[in-house]
Amino acid sequence: MKRYTNLLLAIASGLLLFAAWPVSPFTILIFLAWTPLLWIETKVISRKKFFGYTYITMFVWNIATTWWIWNASAPGAIAAFLANSLLMCFPWLGYTIVKKKLGQPIGYIALLAFWMCFEFIHLQDWGLSWPWLTLGNAFASHPEWVQWYDITGTAGGSFWVLASNILLFSIFITYQKNGRTIAYFKQLFGWILLMALPFLYRPHVIGETEKAGTKEIVIVQPNIDPYEKVSELSGSFESQLHILISTTEKHIDDQTDLVIWPETALYNASGIDETRMKENYFLRPLFAFLQKHPNATLLTGIESYRELPTKTKHSHAFNGHYFETYNGAVLSDSTGAYSFYHKSKLVPGVETLPWFLHFLDKWFEKFGGTTAGYASQKERIVMETKNNIKIAPAICYESIYGSFISRYFQNGANLLCIITNDGWWKNTPGHKQHMDYARLRAIENRTWVARSANTGISCFIDPFGKVYQPQPYNTNAAIKMKIDLSQHKETFYEKHGDLLYKIMLVLSVLLIGWTIVVKILRRFAKKKK
Repeated sequence: MKRYTNLLLAIASGLLLFAAWPVSPFTILIFLAWTPLLWIETKVISRKKFFGYTYITMFVWNIATTWWIWNASAPGAIAAFLANSLLMCFPWLGYTIVKKKLGQPIGYIALLAFWMCFEFIHLQDWGLSWPWLTLGNAFASHPEWVQWYDITGTAGGSFWVLASNILLFSIFITYQKNGRTIAYFKQLFGWILLMALPFLYRPHVIGETEKAGTKEIVIVQPNIDPYEKVSELSGSFESQLHILISTTEKHIDDQTDLVIWPETALYNASGIDETRMKENYFLRPLFAFLQKHPNATLLTGIESYRELPTKTKHSHAFNGHYFETYNGAVLSDSTGAYSFYHKSKLVPGVETLPWFLHFLDKWFEKFGGTTAGYASQKERIVMETKNNIKIAPAICYESIYGSFISRYFQNGANLLCIITNDGWWKNTPGHKQHMDYARLRAIENRTWVARSANTGISCFIDPFGKVYQPQPYNTNAAIKMKIDLSQHKETFYEKHGDLLYKIMLVLSVLLIGWTIVVKILRRFAKKKK
């Protein structure tokens, strides 16, 4: 059995991380999930062997937590499991190198800094960005634990998790070597303080409701199977549009300011030209519906295109003309469509691949996008309605990027609208985790969130992360609520973004530089002897 102890510990570490992840009730396990891997590092002399055990931990964590990606794209899932597990090993490899050169205490600091540096890189646009397993996301189903995310964002949660694991392991090692000494009690007190302090934070009380800021919003969940939608097995575009309109009609009234439909709600196999929407025969029922309700504005997902005068990076050529296609959102009212947003954070594999992996294009089926086909937009432009609702639009995957979302609020947004099509993953933990992550965005920006999903979970989320009227998977529904948009107040996180991540990035560079200098000096001293 001793022969397999390290293997079992590596698997245990991955399973503990999985068991702590939303929507599990065992979130508390995240504070000790890394300790088995830290124990392995003290026992394995070979760096190559430790790298292998680390990969096992990461692979188990990735598969157990995000296995449902397979439902959207089998090759995409395989690539995500293999690549992300590998990338997660490098902070640990850096930790072993620094520890050897600079000692255990500095090694612990390096592990914390390198892991957070890795998470920060994963939040950037680099083609394989996959921050789903950011450690700070572990508390998404317990927003009451992390109200201080309005200061640090998820980076603070990652720091909390890592510091707890390192300190807990250090307490164990101290006790094993020397028993209950003064050093042991000091470390134990430090760990208790580390665990307790975040729960003492109390956010600023948001002001009294102002009638001028109250808006009535209707969210629609049409429950159209996405796989059948793209193949039109669920019926024609006309029948799908009828479902959206008829479901909305059950709740809309003269007081309704905003109606929200989910991602790609407007999808037609022949495409929708953004510049000629009102002339589109198939969209006549849509504009008739909006003219019937002149006080309302509709935000809806749309798969669309535009003709371009010249070729661009993401353009397609057809009969001598160039086109860009988009997974986007559009604001429309009784006068027509007037504001567009094009999804900027594209899903790796399904919607985008870095240039060096384009040879894999043919492996990825076109479920909700295409690996090289969608064009995106870089600016965080607020979409404003005639009723002074300033929308921060987030399409699906984009809602897991904290700093990305906060830039909308820097530009004046007062409501986060998430439109998504989580049905690609079917009835799995994926759509539940995705909704919970939206609760963190609400806290970070102290904003209301209106979330429209094609089939679960559509809901409202208040600025403290509390969920209202959540609609279950595989349900056709519409929900209505009056919310006060004047409640939004600028937060530290909204203003400064991922400041903690940036500090860790600088610290990582300094630690790498220090390690290199020490290595050179030691070699020089050795040669002198």
